[in-house]
Amino acid sequence: MNNILRKEVLTPEIKLFELECPLIAAKILPGQFVVIRSYEKGERIPLTVADVNKEHGSIIIIFQEVGKSTAYLGTLKKGDEIIDVIGPLGKPSEIKIFGTVVCIGGGVGIAPVYPIIKALKKKGNRIISILGARNKELLILENEIKKFSDELYITTDDGSYGKKGFVSDELKRLINEGRKIDRVVAIGPSIMMKVVAEVTGPYEIKTIVSLNPIMIDGTGMCGGCRVEIGGETKFACVDGPEFDGHLVNFDLLMKRQAIYLKEEEESFAKFKKEGV
Repeated sequence: MNNILRKEVLTPEIKLFELECPLIAAKILPGQFVVIRSYEKGERIPLTVADVNKEHGSIIIIFQEVGKSTAYLGTLKKGDEIIDVIGPLGKPSEIKIFGTVVCIGGGVGIAPVYPIIKALKKKGNRIISILGARNKELLILENEIKKFSDELYITTDDGSYGKKGFVSDELKRLINEGRKIDRVVAIGPSIMMKVVAEVTGPYEIKTIVSLNPIMIDGTGMCGGCRVEIGGETKFACVDGPEFDGHLVNFDLLMKRQAIYLKEEEESFAKFKKEGV
């Protein structure tokens, strides 16, 4: 079980695995995630499932190598086994007819927004997708998302593809053009989601974000993933990961995300030098 059925290198930093997980594949819904552990002493990594094949009993995970644990994960090959894959975890996305939904994915956050786009479109919504990346090389799933989008706009920080700028710039443009937007779904770096929520706030456009705080067990027991929502403490793993973006204390979220930054950098440097 948990064998890697397929591996794709989407970009130099971003990998795709298709994992044999029939029990999870049978139940997981858009917006939910799994927690994986690559080896016996490995860190537990929460990853949103990007796609599922119920017929094959498999799930797709997409991850970016940003530290020791994800870098080690990236060394695994087709046929290798991941020691633990636990899920489905978290609450699924709200999928119903809203009208026109703007779905925004930034960086590797494009992966978790993809199943939401697909589900919302199949439900009957009009989908406007906005994808953003630092540069063209880091843009993923463009063709897959295009199939389920009525409109697709792309931005890159350096202008190497699409429009030069940020996803929030395209969102502002749509709003300024007077487009009717019934809901926004945004997934990506915390600062990106914060800016998107700030853009939609004055117009009272319901904005859903998926949070990625430090997470350990994924079942609400450790409290590591606590976030402040509307002045109340919530656990992203069981109360989320999706929340109303206008209620999220993003400054506190980003502060907590950086708590172990120094240790993470040291561990990554040691891994690159010495291995596991």
